[in-house]
Amino acid sequence: MSKIMIAAALVAVAAAANAKDIRTVTVTTEPQMHCANCEKKIKGFFRFEKGIKKIDTNIPEQRVTLTYDADKTTEQALLDAFSKIDYEVTKISDSSSEKKADSSAEPESDAVSGASPRM
Repeated sequence: MSKIMIAAALVAVAAAANAKDIRTVTVTTEPQMHCANCEKKIKGFFRFEKGIKKIDTNIPEQRVTLTYDADKTTEQALLDAFSKIDYEVTKISDSSSEKKADSSAEPESDAVSGASPRM
């Protein structure tokens, strides 16, 4: 009985770990990011910031897109962090959380017959 309880607890912990609150924010910088060194400075700084998952820069469009774990940092903390490397930012857009797939999703159809599974 205790083995079942331990297994159930491990499954619950694993499920909770997968339900991350991943968000993105896109900004423009001032002074403008105009060369590879500017891009390198921004990427080099943010790769060490807590919660950062991905850093995308686009020099021609003057955009920086940060993908982050909202459970570990906030959008405002990231925007404020640009001042540490002497940039001011203007927010362009952000996305709502992109949670991992959960069990409330619609059941997939059977690949062979095309029928939905019976409940």
